[in-house]
Amino acid sequence: MTKPRSHGRETFEAADRAPEAQAKGFATVRQAHESEMAEDYVELIAELIETRGEARPVDIAERLGVKAPTVTKNITRLRNVGLVRREPYRAIFLTDEGQALAEACRRRHRIVVAFLRSLGIDEETAERDAEGIEHHVSDATLAAFKRKIGHP
Repeated sequence: MTKPRSHGRETFEAADRAPEAQAKGFATVRQAHESEMAEDYVELIAELIETRGEARPVDIAERLGVKAPTVTKNITRLRNVGLVRREPYRAIFLTDEGQALAEACRRRHRIVVAFLRSLGIDEETAERDAEGIEHHVSDATLAAFKRKIGHP
């Protein structure tokens, strides 16, 4: 029996995974999407503090390509979950938990970039693609990336 074609489109293969496993995969992606904002912010805040001595909302907005009210809203969310602290009219600081998350994100990012570069991807593309991949890569896949690039 031949598979029906859908007018030149890619055909769907029968799912070999159980529905529960597929649902778990989608749930993992949704969870990663929820944590992306926090990870991007703490990673950027750590970078700004390291390179400029402080992380100001205006610099965060510029680097993320968003408006100041968006930064204010997200900083409030990060403060509520204990990742940042802020004093009125001052820069934004990472808590110990925020610093730990920033360091973990930076490590993941560097590994993903190094892996993509090992495939021959140019630096700019590897950096851009790593911004998405780093939020979704599993520990097992990250470990495989590390083995492939010879990362300790």
